[in-house]
Amino acid sequence: MPDVLELFDSKTVLNYLKERQYKPLLGESLFPEVKHDTLDFEYLVGASSLPVVASVHAFDTEAEIGSREAAKQALEAAYIKRKMQITEKDLIALQFPRTPQEQQYLTSRVFNDIDSLVQGVKARVELMRMEALTTGKVTLNENGLNMTVNYHIPTEHQETLAGTDLWTDPAADIIGDLERWQDSLDEKATRALTSTKVLSQILRNSKIIGYLFGKDSGRIPTRQDLNAFLLQHDLPQIAVNDAKYRKQNANGSYTTSRYFGENKFVMFGAGTLGETLYGPTPEESRMVREGNEQVQNIDKVIAMVYEEGLDPVSTWTKAAATAIPSFPEANNVFQAQPIA
Repeated sequence: MPDVLELFDSKTVLNYLKERQYKPLLGESLFPEVKHDTLDFEYLVGASSLPVVASVHAFDTEAEIGSREAAKQALEAAYIKRKMQITEKDLIALQFPRTPQEQQYLTSRVFNDIDSLVQGVKARVELMRMEALTTGKVTLNENGLNMTVNYHIPTEHQETLAGTDLWTDPAADIIGDLERWQDSLDEKATRALTSTKVLSQILRNSKIIGYLFGKDSGRIPTRQDLNAFLLQHDLPQIAVNDAKYRKQNANGSYTTSRYFGENKFVMFGAGTLGETLYGPTPEESRMVREGNEQVQNIDKVIAMVYEEGLDPVSTWTKAAATAIPSFPEANNVFQAQPIA
């Protein structure tokens, strides 16, 4: 029987990933994924989409000289990786299965590990996208790395409500806040993203209910009712993102967290906000150096099965990627915290 490295060689694993369809994450539509051959990226961030008015001149005079307002944003892709060990007992069972059913079961367990690891890498990328969308920054503070990527959201496009302005207050003027935030943007926001908790506060606001059904109606509107009203008033359509992920702690326990903060509310336009920039991994570079023809099958996330030690025999399943979101539309987003 072939050993585990022959059963799960680079061709087998990469072809599996090529055919495997994972559940898409919301951030993939806002920051479409693109693979490049570099770890360092630069892109232009426009200062404003509003036209700069030209001046009237007398004939035979020199034209006014304009200037480019766009600034460069430099990024370096973050290296994301995770691995799981194949136990020595499983190694023996994979090489000497007692029945075809046992071999199929053990093989599927390895592929399940690959799925789990790849989805873990994709989850970390999604967390970066949602952090950029809600805070204007990406914080990388783990495994000896401590850095922050700042996308420079204008301070006038960020607001934390307090006191009676909080949307949990019965007197909160939610429509007034939306109109004020809309007016602060150069491009009209057509979409808003928030949590179910914030949406529930909006739907229970007495002024909102009054706008929709009349004062003291006692009815609770749906999100569809609210969005129909917002559309009539040229305000953004509201969607929710309550997706969660788990993080393994040092003691082996797990902590469940949200990608999108439960107290956040973000407004933005109809187009994409940027891209998810993927670069090469050290694992991919090694395959290039070794002349491995399977390198052409590598997509954005690479996975592999490899041996690391002889005593004890140490065999691992691993997934890795280098990625960072770009955010050229950072100036056309409004980030709010309407509840505590």
